[in-house]
Amino acid sequence: MWRGDHQEHQHLDAIVEFPRGPLAVGSDHAIRPTLLRSGAWATLALSATDSCRDRLAGFYHWGDRQALAAAVAIALRHRVNLQTIRRWSEVEGASDQCREFESARMRARARGAKSRRPGRRST
Repeated sequence: MWRGDHQEHQHLDAIVEFPRGPLAVGSDHAIRPTLLRSGAWATLALSATDSCRDRLAGFYHWGDRQALAAAVAIALRHRVNLQTIRRWSEVEGASDQCREFESARMRARARGAKSRRPGRRST
């Protein structure tokens, strides 16, 4: 079912967005999609680094804290290129917000490590 610029399927837990071109993350138009495979299916999508930057753009430009949380979640679950994110953030004029992202990422990582320690019970 189409909803605006994305499509939802009743049997899938995913939304596919079809943004108007040209594809960019902030002011960076040199985006190279990556091929994602799952069984017999394959699709082009943003890399983990570009997905993280896309969410950070929402945080940088609109102060969207939920977008910051999404960027942190992406960076915790996937390998992202932090140097690329730092350089891009500087170009976007968001070095301070990038440091906030990195601090939030480290705090979340530390919380995750504490919750996985042997002998620790959840309540």
